Amino acid sequence: MRVIVVGAGEVGSSIAASLSASHDVVVVDRDPDRVESLTYELDVLAIEGDGTSLETLQEARVADADMVIASTDNDETNIVACSTAKTLGDVFTIARVKKTSLLRTWERSEGVFGVDFMVSVNLLTAESIVRIAGLPGAQDVGTFADGIVSMAEFGIAADSPIADQSVREADRFESLTFAAILRDDDVTIPTGDTTIEAGDRVVVIGSPESVRGFAAALTPDPTLSEANEVVIVGGGEIGYQTARLFEERGIAPRLIEHDPDRARELAEDLPETIVLESDATDREFLDREHVDEADLVVATLDSDEKNLLVSLLARRIGCARTIAVVNAAEYVDLFETVGIDVAVNPREVTAEEITRFTYEEQTENVAMIEADRAEVLEIEVDRDSVLADTEIHEAATEFPEGVVVGAITRDGAFITPRGDTVVHPGDHVVVFVDTEVLDEVSSLL
Repeated sequence: MRVIVVGAGEVGSSIAASLSASHDVVVVDRDPDRVESLTYELDVLAIEGDGTSLETLQEARVADADMVIASTDNDETNIVACSTAKTLGDVFTIARVKKTSLLRTWERSEGVFGVDFMVSVNLLTAESIVRIAGLPGAQDVGTFADGIVSMAEFGIAADSPIADQSVREADRFESLTFAAILRDDDVTIPTGDTTIEAGDRVVVIGSPESVRGFAAALTPDPTLSEANEVVIVGGGEIGYQTARLFEERGIAPRLIEHDPDRARELAEDLPETIVLESDATDREFLDREHVDEADLVVATLDSDEKNLLVSLLARRIGCARTIAVVNAAEYVDLFETVGIDVAVNPREVTAEEITRFTYEEQTENVAMIEADRAEVLEIEVDRDSVLADTEIHEAATEFPEGVVVGAITRDGAFITPRGDTVVHPGDHVVVFVDTEVLDEVSSLL
């Protein structure tokens, strides 16, 4: 497939990197330094130019392209790039936008603006926050097979009940598979004898009940339904969407917004949310409002530095759990190292959503682990798959190292995969795959 990516920022570069191994990728950007950098870093054709210009898109051979992904930081530029591409050929267009209002307009008449698929950064980020908030202790959460299968990633602290245990000792939950252990820069596929160490990140796949049970065993934090206090800091679009999604789940959060006009708007639009007008870094205000008793504080301010400050202050006064939006991807590890429980990067979330959309037809769903170190795929097995009508231990001999079949669903029922389980065509399998062997495995599945 020939794919043109307009915009070589974090999102565009991440998408290009994900697609370059298996597709013919062209990247267009105005910045000559970015273009030169991509030329050396990735196996792509990088073109310096304006992605909204006919001449530039013609130079990128848009008429021969299968897909245009407009992923600059500017909503209007992305929409115009898609519209321009449509005038030059029958190409599928994807636009990244921040304004949820543009998404709502597009949803009323899909294909409007010349955009075939629209991705809302702020809404995706809010959905990611609420999904992670729903599983105590989790740092990443994904659902597959219409919610029948869950995937979650957990950090292991020194005082974790499974630290220094073998996987066999820690595996006390039915319908749960330890898919991988992430340790430093390594991805380890564990055996029963593998020891789980403090500092590891463990990826598990299983039924939602078993993953929740595993989470409950790791942390005393309450589930979202048990949480008494959820506080959102920042009334921008991400904060608003997060509050709205919490309301949909029956949670009545409190939202702190310093701008009085914006606070008034939010109070009118969010009937179940208590909107407080104040500076969230005011310690006296936080004490007065008993934020120290909050089960969860979500920092969604526009500034990474302010989100870090607010989150650290919340933890210092006693808040149980913090989730912070981090716009700079290079700060994600820093946030989590200094004590923020989960850092959510909107650009990573967006790149994951767009990359998911470009996958092969039989791939039903994708979750990326640690940005690009591994992926969890949901595949509908067809007769050409090495898994078809074969016991898993036999099919596994065809796979390289770095692959785990984590779950199977058949006719809407969850099946825990074992070595002698026979996979049938039409089954959905959820597979953990190390990125280094992704292309090889995809061709086998």
